[in-house]
Amino acid sequence: MVLRHARTARRSALVALGALVLAGLPCAAAADASPAGGPAPGAAQTLGADRPSPHLLSALQRDLKLDEEQASARLVNEAEAGTRAGRLRIVLGERYAGAWLRGATADELTVATTDAEDVAAIEAEGATAQVVERPLAALQTAKEKLDAAAGRVSTLDTPVWYVDVVRNQVVVQAVDQAAGTAFVEAADVAGEDVGIRLAPERPRLLQDITGGDAYYINDSARCSVGFSVTKGAQGGFVTAGHCGRAGATTTGYDRTAQGTFQASEFPGRDMAWVAVQSQWTPTPDVKAADGQEVQVTGSAQALVGASVCRSGSTTGWHCGVIEQHNASVRYPEGTVNGLTRTTVCAEPGDSGGPYVAGAQAQGVTSGGSGNCTSGGTTFYQPVNPILSEHGLTLTTAAAQAAQAAPQEQAGGAQAWTAGRVYETGAVVTRDGVTYQCLQTHQAQGAWAPAGTPALWQRL
Repeated sequence: MVLRHARTARRSALVALGALVLAGLPCAAAADASPAGGPAPGAAQTLGADRPSPHLLSALQRDLKLDEEQASARLVNEAEAGTRAGRLRIVLGERYAGAWLRGATADELTVATTDAEDVAAIEAEGATAQVVERPLAALQTAKEKLDAAAGRVSTLDTPVWYVDVVRNQVVVQAVDQAAGTAFVEAADVAGEDVGIRLAPERPRLLQDITGGDAYYINDSARCSVGFSVTKGAQGGFVTAGHCGRAGATTTGYDRTAQGTFQASEFPGRDMAWVAVQSQWTPTPDVKAADGQEVQVTGSAQALVGASVCRSGSTTGWHCGVIEQHNASVRYPEGTVNGLTRTTVCAEPGDSGGPYVAGAQAQGVTSGGSGNCTSGGTTFYQPVNPILSEHGLTLTTAAAQAAQAAPQEQAGGAQAWTAGRVYETGAVVTRDGVTYQCLQTHQAQGAWAPAGTPALWQRL
């Protein structure tokens, strides 16, 4: 009886979700209106995907072989798909097995589940349903076993491992079959459908670097500015951890005194932040092609299959797509976990630079393989963990990104607070109303839950 009751309740919730979507309403969030009383903005408006920089569009056209109309449509579709995937992830719960985009304009959203009863609800959201064997949580558990094994055995010949939601398996990239098999056996995941992908590439750190602008560490090594941030009244920027240790001093692109590394982690993760002197002013700008700039408006995490562009001092402005999140990479210097794998090309001198998806900050260049002549693979350290770990606020184009006053808590939920990084599924209260997060992001002052159904749904 208990099992039947739980299944009936779940089916009712799925039917309710489908009814809302078929009625043209964005689920629970449809009841919300903007603070001004009008209709709440859609995901593309909230995330700035409907007004992209021309330099972003031109790079997408060049690197993804699109025309201007396709590039524009792709950015809007990616933004809207993130919200739909977030709603479905919450409804599916432990049965959720990942989401990804396909198509030249990213108009094909697929959401995977382990239960065929979820197909109708997924299709009602305009997505393609794929029924698979393993939920995302199980894949992540297998990946964690590989992470743990990497601390006990050498992974020089198995330099990359990740969760591949499209294939519904964990993948180990190895230089030969024997090395891959040995690593899988050492992690005790041989029976959990871990695939081995043979590839000769050995990712290396893209040192001697720049990202929007060049900066120099201890007057010797060169790295790149990732994104501007603030911590209280202190300005600074995030970058790759392998660029410098805490206490190292930096000079800017003009070789004048700039700042000091406040914190740095590498290996394990590849993250750092630098506090700058008062003459350096944080901006939301990222260098694009031909000396132009694009501006970031937030840090909503893009889906697998979404387009992403990178800025670097060696090769400039290039684009590709996100292949996997939460990849682990074994560099000669040690293993880094939690990276995102992309098809964007890069070369030494590009490390630390910023990755953007539409107008959303994604991460900073860690390393990769290949080059921008023959093509390659790169990995970035996601920006949201850097912001969360060190209490940093991303500098965005929205001037309203000032801290909002914390609200009273209700029902055990956290009070929504600007500047905090929220993961998909997080529950908060704001003005006495409870909301659930649809897309991982750092909350901006202009992104209060009531006015951003692209990011929050009302419970």
